[in-house]
Amino acid sequence: MTTPMTIQEAAAALRAGETTSVELTKTLLGRIEALNPTLGSFITVTADGALAEAEAADALFAAGVDHGPLQGIPYAAKDIIATQNAPTTANSLVYDRSQSDGYDATVIKKLRAAGAVLLGKTVLNEFAYGAPDPDKPFPMPQNPWDLPRTAAGSSSGSGIAVAAGLALGALGTDTGASTRGPAAVSGLTGMKQTYGRVSKWGCVPLGYSLDGINPMARSAYDCAMMLNVLAGYDPKDPCTVPVPVPDYTATLDGSVAGMTIGVPYKYFFDAPQLDPETRTAILAAVDVLKDAGAIIKEVEVPHADEARTANSIIIAGEGYAYHRPDLSTRLDDYGQFTWEVLARGVLVSASDYVQAQRFRSYFRAAIAELFETIDVMITPVQLGPAGLRATMNAGAQLTNPGFTGQWNLAGIPAMAVPVGFNANELPLPLSMQIVSGAFNEAAAFKVGDAYQRLTDWHLRVPTYARAAVAV
Repeated sequence: MTTPMTIQEAAAALRAGETTSVELTKTLLGRIEALNPTLGSFITVTADGALAEAEAADALFAAGVDHGPLQGIPYAAKDIIATQNAPTTANSLVYDRSQSDGYDATVIKKLRAAGAVLLGKTVLNEFAYGAPDPDKPFPMPQNPWDLPRTAAGSSSGSGIAVAAGLALGALGTDTGASTRGPAAVSGLTGMKQTYGRVSKWGCVPLGYSLDGINPMARSAYDCAMMLNVLAGYDPKDPCTVPVPVPDYTATLDGSVAGMTIGVPYKYFFDAPQLDPETRTAILAAVDVLKDAGAIIKEVEVPHADEARTANSIIIAGEGYAYHRPDLSTRLDDYGQFTWEVLARGVLVSASDYVQAQRFRSYFRAAIAELFETIDVMITPVQLGPAGLRATMNAGAQLTNPGFTGQWNLAGIPAMAVPVGFNANELPLPLSMQIVSGAFNEAAAFKVGDAYQRLTDWHLRVPTYARAAVAV
């Protein structure tokens, strides 16, 4: 049979006896071997460990033991998350690889207990903040839709892995956009859940009060299955919240009838820099949901630009606080782009940081009030599709409107979902963002899943990887 494209399909095939975890794992390891030298998705491939875990999953199936839909599913983890059988580099020469030897992050423990199969560790922007540096000994991530274009950051390798069919799902992290950006430019689904919903224990920090570990996969349904395993209180992480975790797939029935979807035209859709094709594709997706029975309501996000700025200030301050000792003694071990952005934290005063956190309290309350009137909100993820790496402008990234950091600041769920392609000679994915209220990931999943039952954008395969995936 053709290798399943989604976790949902693979889980069904495993239970129907149409494939085995070993067969799936060998196929994906073969793709990694063939494509990774060009795509730069994986830093470390744990082939022996993956095959052993796949054999164990198959043995459980044979014995009638089923630990849930991720049993036997091959996945990848961003190389900022500790794994006992592979070093954690954070894509940096600064990080002591032995520091993580011998233990798993909480999310990895949960995935192992669920029977998932770890294929390896993926490339990221150094410490989830800088940009790939060709002068350092790490793979350079390439966008599988058009190699000279950015794969975005910081979870670039995880996005590439799923888009190119090298893994069925992956773990990313997100402090300001780092799951949703790579998902958007790769044509995937990527969910940033509520802050405190998933343990960060065992993950190298960037912004202590903003970070999250998140699922990335082809579909909203796949991400919901992953979050079912990842979510939950962890006493090792004081930021996690002891609230019940629902079955996120239980309400995924394809219906949005009666749901209210907010569309904030001001700031999010009227920005002069917003790519017209992106705007058109997102509003067309809103129309699809309206035709499916959703109620569309124009809304306004108060102080959206200030919220983006506050998020950036907090990242800069918290990132510099973590890296300050190493920046003073090991500057040359950092990539140039990383130490440049980390050094901005020097400019964040204590009063700047306090004021940003004060504004955060106000903004969080205002957003909570907004979500009393809507179920979800739809915005762009970014201004347009993947740009050429050679023409990327760090200054413009600081001054242009941003559509993602607001939700990290508020600590609420936000999910990137593909909505089409542009008209380039090599078409590039376009994406929308579905935002929901705190601890209401289920609403975002419900809307994303319903949209994906009506469209197939999430199942498109990048040109570069098409031949490898068609087996």
